[in-house]
Amino acid sequence: MSMPERLETAPKTRQQTLEDQAKEAQRTIDELRARDALKTQFLSNVSHDLRTPLAAIITHAEILREGMLGELNPKQRDSLAGIVNGGQQLLDMIDEILTYVRSASDQVNLACTDFNITELVDQVRMLNQPLAAKKHLTIERLNGDDLPLIYADRDKIKHVLGNLIGNAIKFTPDGGRVWIGFSRRGRGEEELVVEVGDNGRGIARDHFELVFREFAQVDASPSRAHHGTGLGLAIARNLVEMHAGTIWVESELGKGSRFFFTLPLNPPRD
Repeated sequence: MSMPERLETAPKTRQQTLEDQAKEAQRTIDELRARDALKTQFLSNVSHDLRTPLAAIITHAEILREGMLGELNPKQRDSLAGIVNGGQQLLDMIDEILTYVRSASDQVNLACTDFNITELVDQVRMLNQPLAAKKHLTIERLNGDDLPLIYADRDKIKHVLGNLIGNAIKFTPDGGRVWIGFSRRGRGEEELVVEVGDNGRGIARDHFELVFREFAQVDASPSRAHHGTGLGLAIARNLVEMHAGTIWVESELGKGSRFFFTLPLNPPRD
């Protein structure tokens, strides 16, 4: 056998094998990224296409409910109220998908200003008070009157708080309790820690990471009591991480949950 033939049939070296494995892994990564981009584009297109006719349905149902096209009897008004409420729930879910798509594709930019986070918490509490009242829940802010102004995107932090407080109300039984508290951590207390807690049903430890995944549901059965897109906490995580913060959960089944997220108290300014 000639020397070239011996070289062609020689076994691969360890380095060559590792290089081939790295190339194959990169091809897999590229393929997954392409699929993820297609999924994101599909969600965006479908959500936009659904939103316009759904908004029209809600608008026309509201016109009928208000009697603008003629008087209705009580049963007819109740039926239209059901159409409006159901349509609004679907619209909220579509808006959540669009928010996720924008945050996942880096189409969301921060518009940071100085603001009082305790006032923002109180505003979100008031917005959720009617829902809490239906379940006879209390929502209280434990502290925070002495906090300095924080520099962040107020609307995005409001979205995070709205999701966490809304979830706490949703998964806490009648007569329960929801609270919001603040603390600082770090050697120089350079991070603000925001806590949203409840004494609801809790989350199993092996589901702590699952709840932050896109489209994930701890209870994914068709008969589950609470429905949604499974995107709320994934969006919250994206928005917190855009602020160089972190978000996590501490919980025990039957003993409630405590969600935490951090914000830097002295972030760099533009």
